[in-house]
Amino acid sequence: QVQLVESGGGLVQPGGSLRLSCAASGSIFSINAMGWYRQAPGKERELVARITSSGSTNYADSVKGRFTISRDNAKNTGYLQMNSLNPGDTAVYYCNAYVYTSRVRSGSYWGKGTLVTVSS
Repeated sequence: QVQLVESGGGLVQPGGSLRLSCAASGSIFSINAMGWYRQAPGKERELVARITSSGSTNYADSVKGRFTISRDNAKNTGYLQMNSLNPGDTAVYYCNAYVYTSRVRSGSYWGKGTLVTVSS
């Protein structure tokens, strides 16, 4: 099995920064794409940022220029650097990864989420 564990969430003032981490562990052969999603109260889960195994990235329009997604393939860990945070960024942030557990077996896995609250 594969486990994803997010960390780095918390309370931050508007204009502040946070760095989220997503550590993958378990029966990992390789990791394809990794992504960060968020879900605010009363809203649907939305894609925030995504990075492929080759390093190509894409971002939601609402976070472009403020958030940066990256990954360390050697550590099976993904990151989301969030700058210039505003109250609209308040949400539970979830990590997602498409993981190969063998050359032919793969699946999409989710972490349990980490809460980010932007408030003064």
